Amino acid sequence: MSIWWSLHLRREAASVPLARRLLLGTMETAGVDPDISYDLSVALTEACANAVEHGGGTANGGVSEAYRVTAYLDGEKCRIEVADSGPGFPAGRPRTVTRPVCADAEHGRGLGLIEELADHVHIGNKPGRGGAVVSFDKILKWRNDSPLMAV
Repeated sequence: MSIWWSLHLRREAASVPLARRLLLGTMETAGVDPDISYDLSVALTEACANAVEHGGGTANGGVSEAYRVTAYLDGEKCRIEVADSGPGFPAGRPRTVTRPVCADAEHGRGLGLIEELADHVHIGNKPGRGGAVVSFDKILKWRNDSPLMAV
């Protein structure tokens, strides 16, 4: 069984819990193990928070630009992609995010946290128009009573 959905969200803080709740609801309905669901929902929250904070300015009329969240549950894997329309990552920036962060820092931990929670992470820029893309995936585990368990 495959499930996928895509959201176009305003770059507003209120959009982050909406994306997280949709992901958690989808995974609960599909029968994904709650620990896996939690890890992916935290990673999604961090990616969305980054898109809201760094993903661009405002469009005409002062309306916040949008960002996109896409989630795929396909067989034994979940892949999530968050793409914004901001300036993207600096040119020449290494594509790995593991770097030391001060223990009491309030910012700068999101990408590292995503890297810890997911099995595979890709960080890059959209070709052409610009904007950042953070995608990550994780192998799924299923509850014993899962109605949609991968066969």
